[in-house]
Amino acid sequence: MDPASGPVTSHFNEEMLVLPPEWIADEYLDDGIHKLTDVARSPSGVSTLYEATGGNPSSSPRWHALMADGGDQEMIAALRTRGDVWGAITMYRVPDRPLFDADEQAFLAAVSPHLAVAARRALLIGESADPEGPEAPGMIVLGQDWHPELMSPGVEEWLRDFPDGNVAASRLPTAVIAVAGRAARSAPSTDDPAEVAVARVLTRSGRWIVLHGVPLAATGNRRVAVIVEPAHPSRIIPLLMSAYGLTEREQELTRLVLQGFSTIDIADHLVVSVYTVQGHLRNIFAKTGVRTRRDLVTKIFFAHYEPRVRDNEQRTAANKPLRGGPAPATRA
Repeated sequence: MDPASGPVTSHFNEEMLVLPPEWIADEYLDDGIHKLTDVARSPSGVSTLYEATGGNPSSSPRWHALMADGGDQEMIAALRTRGDVWGAITMYRVPDRPLFDADEQAFLAAVSPHLAVAARRALLIGESADPEGPEAPGMIVLGQDWHPELMSPGVEEWLRDFPDGNVAASRLPTAVIAVAGRAARSAPSTDDPAEVAVARVLTRSGRWIVLHGVPLAATGNRRVAVIVEPAHPSRIIPLLMSAYGLTEREQELTRLVLQGFSTIDIADHLVVSVYTVQGHLRNIFAKTGVRTRRDLVTKIFFAHYEPRVRDNEQRTAANKPLRGGPAPATRA
């Protein structure tokens, strides 16, 4: 899950079961019981559908949907560190099995912070040997059944690089459905502008992309447009700083470093001593694995863009044109 905006960015199941798109969209579209985001923001971070319904799960449409798929019980645990939600685990049991008990919930609550750290750190290790791909934004228009009605040329190349989904099987990635559901929830009934749903996704090739979902003001059936585009570093820097485990104070100091502030300037800006700033910098260097301010700027600002640099080095050696460079000069 994107810790800033909340939408699910990918889904993994040990048995590789396919979630129906309406399941994902309904997480954000409708008010209901036992939503992922509600459990993720709850004090305990762990909940069961049985408890959420006061011992009467049959009163919930969610339970009836579970039963239709052969399930009965549901337990959700948030994966969070310092309040940031990086994911969630959902567990199920078939009918006629014992209820999830307090010991099992306590176990999941105990292991979930460690799994959250793993999910957070996984965002820092994506790389790509060949980052070739479309640079222009793409757009998908989803209809009432959450299936694509329209797709702009080239957007399928983006979708093939998502952590999940299968374009060949007409199955959109989880992140696209989640953003669409969140956007549809804010569909305007007046002339007021609708809320834009946003999610940042790390692709298989190590590239960051941003999804923007907006409801389309059309009569009749509901439609949502999802725009897919490369992520600008400014979109990713806050996420990476959280992924490195920096505290709010350390993130604030890192932003000043990225803006070119000197140690003395930072001390004056934060109204602290130079020694305090130096202490924060040592902690930041240790967490990000760097030794100098210059290394910190390089690591944070260009994280996940470095593969393109290495790829261009290989292209130079092979006398191939570079990627990401200036546009070729044209004759007047």
